[in-house]
Formats: sequence, C-alpha cells, structure tokens
Amino acid sequence: MDAAEYKHVVLGLIFLKYISDAFEEQYAKLVAAQAKGADPEAPDEHRAQSIFWVPSEARWQSAASCASTATRRTSRRRPRRQF
Repeated sequence: MDAAEYKHVVLGLIFLKYISDAFEEQYAKLVAAQAKGADPEAPDEHRAQSIFWVPSEARWQSAASCASTATRRTSRRRPRRQF
C-alpha cells in the first residue's frame, strides 16, 4: 500500500473513534437514566440527540481489541560495527 493511501485508513479510524466516544458518552447517560425508562441499546435514543448509533461489534473498543500486535512493527536497530 502506498503511503498516500494510508490517509483513507487513518481518517476512517479517526472518524470511528470520534463517533464511538460520542456514543459511549450518550450510552453512559442512558444507563444512568434506565430507571426512568431509557434504553441504552435503542438506536432511536441516540439519534434523538443527533448521535450516530454504533453497533457493539463496530465500536472503538471492539476494533482496538482486534488489533494484532504482530502487525505492529518495532524498530530494532542492530548496533553498528566498528571497523
């Protein structure tokens, strides 16, 4: 993949993080108001506040937990030889 193509992946991840954070904040408020009849899993509850409904398998925590450490490259340089 060309370096210029990474921007599409990165921008998508930034957007997912943004909507997931807003969703989680609203979700916490709805859990607190559950005694009053609020349903945190109802998409309409989130849309009423102009917040994207994010399915559980598409939330940031789910995506982050799927990230493999094997695909992350670490830079380990060998010490230079002295000639």
